[in-house]
Amino acid sequence: MKGTLGRIVRIFVTCSIKIISLLFAVSIISFVLVTVSPIDPVQQYILGLGTAISPEKRAQIEDYWGVNEPPVERYFTWLTELLRGNLGESAIYRRPVADIIGERFVNSFALMFCAWLFSGVIGFALGCIMGMYRGKLPDKILKKVCYILSSVPMFWLGLLFLLIFAVWLRWFPIGFSSPVGVLSENVTLWQKIHHLILPAFTLSLMSFANIALHTRQKLVDVMNSEYVLFAKARGEGQWTILRRHGLRNILLPALTLQFASFAELFGGSVMAENVFSYPGLGSAVSAAGLQGDVPLLLGVTLFSAMFVCVGNMIANLLYGVVDPQIREVGE
Repeated sequence: MKGTLGRIVRIFVTCSIKIISLLFAVSIISFVLVTVSPIDPVQQYILGLGTAISPEKRAQIEDYWGVNEPPVERYFTWLTELLRGNLGESAIYRRPVADIIGERFVNSFALMFCAWLFSGVIGFALGCIMGMYRGKLPDKILKKVCYILSSVPMFWLGLLFLLIFAVWLRWFPIGFSSPVGVLSENVTLWQKIHHLILPAFTLSLMSFANIALHTRQKLVDVMNSEYVLFAKARGEGQWTILRRHGLRNILLPALTLQFASFAELFGGSVMAENVFSYPGLGSAVSAAGLQGDVPLLLGVTLFSAMFVCVGNMIANLLYGVVDPQIREVGE
């Protein structure tokens, strides 16, 4: 017990150092990319006002934002404010970046969590079915479906689902996270879930095929092992062997791959939220990039990197709890 606890503490400290180093590197790279971007944030801000301003007023805005200062000085000014907990103010929404991230992350987290569950459950179940019927018709059909979904662009699939399920069949709304014209306090839980199902299912199709194919191959290896052949010789049924011997050997690899899909889901949520007009971090960062909202763009970039890193750290800690024999490389 003490050994497992000590290992968890070591993993936590090591991952924390890695996260801090990675966030520092991400902040530098993001700031450099924003600096060399051809989009003029001051001009985009002026266009957002909808009125013409004098050159003197523009100069005041430039001085207030510090765009005329050297890039290195601007970076350390921004980094100093970041360490104080100040992410700046969004030029698009005219609100603190931290408040926008806090509000939008709730919607994005609900979307990604549902998609994460869908991809894990569906992928693992289909992988088991393909492994049990390897070489037969169900296995061949499901493998082709997985290959097709792995190669289809997510935004095209989202548009196709919108056309079929929202426009033609009218089973789901076209977009947004709640009905149009309804106050947020009047939106019911079922209405939120109804708006969430289609984008979450579309996003889950990004990673479920990899989990299904990986689970299938692991199950095939297990079913060809000597102890499974011995179980068959004793008269155990196919599904009994899966329950007694197969699941325990393929569950941890599937869990590993499932946690590794955090970054993929976060990147896919940007496209899903734009296709379905879902108000999350993905749509916010797209608007920030197109309109030159530097504080919001940098804030969301850092937050997304931290979210993925923390998810991977939690996965490492869970591996140690599920299987104490797992060791970090170099430990």
